[in-house]
Amino acid sequence: MSSKIKKIGVLTSGGDSPGMNAAIRSVVRTCAYMEVDCVAIYRGYQGMIEGHFEPMNARSVNNIINKGGTILKSARCDDFRSKEGRKKAYDQLRAAGIDAFVVIGGDGSFTGAITFNAEFNFPVMGIPGTIDNDIFGTNYTLGFDTALNTVVDAIDKIRDTASSHNRLFFVEVMGRDVGHIALNAGVGAGAEEILIPEENLGLERLLESLKRSKASGKSSSIVIVAEGDKTGKNVFELKEYVEKHIPIYDVRVSVLGHMQRGGTPTCFDRVLASRMGVKAVEALLKGKTNLMVGIQNNKITLTEISEAIKGHTKIDKELIRVSDIMTV
Repeated sequence: MSSKIKKIGVLTSGGDSPGMNAAIRSVVRTCAYMEVDCVAIYRGYQGMIEGHFEPMNARSVNNIINKGGTILKSARCDDFRSKEGRKKAYDQLRAAGIDAFVVIGGDGSFTGAITFNAEFNFPVMGIPGTIDNDIFGTNYTLGFDTALNTVVDAIDKIRDTASSHNRLFFVEVMGRDVGHIALNAGVGAGAEEILIPEENLGLERLLESLKRSKASGKSSSIVIVAEGDKTGKNVFELKEYVEKHIPIYDVRVSVLGHMQRGGTPTCFDRVLASRMGVKAVEALLKGKTNLMVGIQNNKITLTEISEAIKGHTKIDKELIRVSDIMTV
């Protein structure tokens, strides 16, 4: 154990994701187990600058493993983008006796952490919390599995209406740069077509696919669209295009939006968060820094945060092939 680390801070930053509270709980209880003080940093980097800290012990995190969102809150912090703002945060941490911190968030949060480390040689550790599953160095990010289940449940309900009224539904899901949610949820919910940023099908292929579905006897269809898909300017343009070229379709749009971020985390996300929290604290106590905890091939791993930020996740080509076969 590193003699330098006697008090560890924990914060959540960026968009919330299910499993963040389970990760907070894991960090706090691992600190208690290792007999290291733990301090909650509220409202992300903004709270760090303002010194919004609170001591935490094992009982402070009772009954939060099942809760969505984050009890530590999250906030945008433009001040942390400046060196002056980061210096204020450093002074607050030092005044509180905090020797290192664990940040639970996405690539923007990680960028702030490694910049902070570079300027002040302050130990930092990252836990990937984002529903998009777009962080390199881990097979799964916290919240991805829960978001998938939320989306599939919503699509199942939408399909009831689509079938009852012989309608075509475009369902937009989150995924500005990657299509992991759209692809997995689309296969899991039996969507007739899946549109993702990584694979631009083109408008003509979309029309041909929908015509084939109609010709095969399907009276209703579900098309999943990742918000970053480039097939059309947006999901509403897709609706208008299909209505114009295949008037027989009664087309509707459903944008799932922020409901995908909320909800009770699945068992998978709770267990993953627990494993990641333990590893984050143990790594800091061994003198490691600038690393992100991940999971690869069901083993908890450590990746340089800089690599996690710069790297790109790859879409599952095999799953795309499965999707194509299932739409027959």
